[in-house]
Amino acid sequence: MPKASDSLWEIAVAEVQSRETEDSRETEVGERAVFFMGNKSGGKTSIILRCLDRDEAPKPTLALEYTFGRRARGHNTPKDIAHFWELGGGTSLSDLIQIPITTDNVRSLSVVVVLDLSKPSDLWLTMEKLLQVTGAQVDKVFTELVKSDTKANKEIRQRGARTLPKDYPDRELIDPFPVPLLIIGSKFDIFQDFDSEKRKVICKTLRFIAHYHGASLVFTSSKTESLMSKTRSLINHLAFGTERGKSVSLDQNKPLLIPAGMDSLGQIGSPPASDADIGKLQAKTPLDLWKKVYERLFPPQSTSTLKDIKDPAKDPQYSEPEIDAMRAQKDQELEQYKRNTSKSWKGMDLDSRHS
Repeated sequence: MPKASDSLWEIAVAEVQSRETEDSRETEVGERAVFFMGNKSGGKTSIILRCLDRDEAPKPTLALEYTFGRRARGHNTPKDIAHFWELGGGTSLSDLIQIPITTDNVRSLSVVVVLDLSKPSDLWLTMEKLLQVTGAQVDKVFTELVKSDTKANKEIRQRGARTLPKDYPDRELIDPFPVPLLIIGSKFDIFQDFDSEKRKVICKTLRFIAHYHGASLVFTSSKTESLMSKTRSLINHLAFGTERGKSVSLDQNKPLLIPAGMDSLGQIGSPPASDADIGKLQAKTPLDLWKKVYERLFPPQSTSTLKDIKDPAKDPQYSEPEIDAMRAQKDQELEQYKRNTSKSWKGMDLDSRHS
């Protein structure tokens, strides 16, 4: 029973501890986290709503949003819970990635990258930036886990480090993402009307990216129920551990559907360029080679969102005291939002278990 002198924070902490005690007495419920990110207005929210069977119109994701879903394993059994996080703004808010990827959930985390097929010039940069910062955050969190629990060091590494089966295609030549990864190519209804040569380059490139990272790949459209059903199956596999299905489609003239481990470098082939052109490209890695070939046909346009490019707002020659002061205030508000969200998300997790 809380005392009158207790602060709201102390009461909240006591409530969380009480719930955790109750949880330990109940039948264990499976919990997983799925983190969605990708192109701005690429269809992430629509996909999540369809996966959760929610018949509501999608709204623009302003920053970072959270929801959850439940699924019963069988009759009269506890429902498994999946925590869904969605990052808005494309790559512009990638700093917020630290909020949903924590030591509490990283061992049950999966990542979904939604790439807008109708905007091929934005595709590579979005994918590259988001996977880089997300992979770095996952590695950082695993390092924190190992340091905080030296006794569980081996167990953490075994459960945390993503190991592929020995018979996984090209196992020694690829660099798998540290947690399960699904790449979704959205707006296939627009993409299917592209020139066949452009479709070929995009398909081969995304197949290579997915295989190189040990990811599953699926093309979808919110306007086609059959495609959404296959997408939902792959997401439910990540969120609830259900069967992912055995369908495979490698035909570039049809929507791609390639579960992780069902493709190979031999089937994908070399980058879509002549040997002479490939020889002229100074690439350091296979991934870099594919990037250079891809960007020759689809030069990047949205470079302003990359962090390594100088921000003119911080250039002294464009100094405007009143505007700069307002900008500084907004930056502080964003940092406060990050801190508040980081503190409150676990509370939302706990609420979802008992609501």
